[in-house]
Amino acid sequence: MRGTTALPDSPCTASRRGEPPVHRLEVRLPDEVPFAVGSFDSIGPMSRAAFPHRHTFYEIVHVTHGTGTHVVDLDRWELRPPQLGLILPGRLHHWEDVRGLDGSVVLFTPEFLLDHPGDQDLLRRIGERPWLRLDPAAHSRTGRLIAELREEYGHGDAGFATVLRSLLHVLLVRTARLAGPDRPAVPAATPPGRDTAGRQAAGRQAAGRQAAVAEEFARLLARTDRDGGADVPRSVRDCAERIGVTPGYLTEAVRAAVGRTPAGLLRDARTKEAQRLLARTELTVRQIAARTGFDDPAYFCRFFRRETGMSPGDFRKRRDI
Repeated sequence: MRGTTALPDSPCTASRRGEPPVHRLEVRLPDEVPFAVGSFDSIGPMSRAAFPHRHTFYEIVHVTHGTGTHVVDLDRWELRPPQLGLILPGRLHHWEDVRGLDGSVVLFTPEFLLDHPGDQDLLRRIGERPWLRLDPAAHSRTGRLIAELREEYGHGDAGFATVLRSLLHVLLVRTARLAGPDRPAVPAATPPGRDTAGRQAAGRQAAGRQAAVAEEFARLLARTDRDGGADVPRSVRDCAERIGVTPGYLTEAVRAAVGRTPAGLLRDARTKEAQRLLARTELTVRQIAARTGFDDPAYFCRFFRRETGMSPGDFRKRRDI
């Protein structure tokens, strides 16, 4: 195999005490691409790990046989093949009580998508419904595409990286269709009426700038640091400074793109990361508060109770039941 989910000559261990391991995509030679595809067996034992862990790469699994449960963050997905699943970078996941697991695994880093930058949007859309049951036609189409990926990857002929990216793009487009109807990144433009060509161009430029800012904000919330912990910003002002715009412009751009404020999305991101750490790690509440951008653990507890209706301790106890 060209790639595995382990670092060369070193185990994948948590960077901070009490945290789950972080797995990276190994590239054995300088001229090889950050991509791998194969069966669960050929990818290796980490592809079916029974302990919570994170990835720094994307993973697509096409499950053709098996029973058990796949756990992603706080969601549990019962295996009822054929199914197609996506694990985003930074997400905690593991397999529980799995028997007879078979199918294919596709691994790739964000950098691998350079030929198709729009694929990031497709992956975010798929990530909203990351576990799909396939009907016979979709199962057959998916199987053929992944078989082509495996054949191209196995041969490694001239230009194989370009072919892999193209086949992966088709797989993502078709999977996004299964995950839900296409949605525009920004609302449709108002009919221009008697606007001049110059005003139309300025309007398009402004809309494009807003969409780019909203896209960068989405990447900021989804970004993980090199150790796998979510690098969640502390405030809208913090986000705006990182992107290079004013807080007001950021609010306008994000609201135009998704119909919500960056403050609300930021609260959701911090809450979700806190829930992951409470449910899947042994970190203390003080440590989790610091990891999610709170200097004061007491304020973190009040924030968490306001957002979830329970204290961090009660949430952790309920998840342990």
